[in-house]
Amino acid sequence: MTRSPAGTAALGARLGSHWGVGDCVALIGELGAGKTALVRGIAAGLGLAQKNLVSSPTFVLVQEYPCRVPVYHIDLYRLHDAGSELAALGIEEMIAEGVVLIEWADRAGDRLPHPRWEIRIEHTGQTSRRFEVSRVE
Repeated sequence: MTRSPAGTAALGARLGSHWGVGDCVALIGELGAGKTALVRGIAAGLGLAQKNLVSSPTFVLVQEYPCRVPVYHIDLYRLHDAGSELAALGIEEMIAEGVVLIEWADRAGDRLPHPRWEIRIEHTGQTSRRFEVSRVE
């Protein structure tokens, strides 16, 4: 549970400090749930010095951040067939090179990579959020 965007970023930094090449993280939550704030923290935990580089890649689909390992930030919100388009983005290559963070991952259905981490985010108040982190094999 976090109570502010700063708390969400701090949670992300703790999680990110444990991840490395080959990790894929599926982020699931409503619009405004804090997915991008969590990504900002994860990238910081992976060594990103300029947190202002992190923004939602809704229109560009993928952004790469210069961390201790490359971080690929994918947003599936605007894709019509997110499952098949995910493969076309080169996700396998991204996973082989770094950490992949996928916003709106639930839009890809059963085409998400395995194994992966899954983080479900739920609004619990104006600024508070509940996070459920699980491993999907």
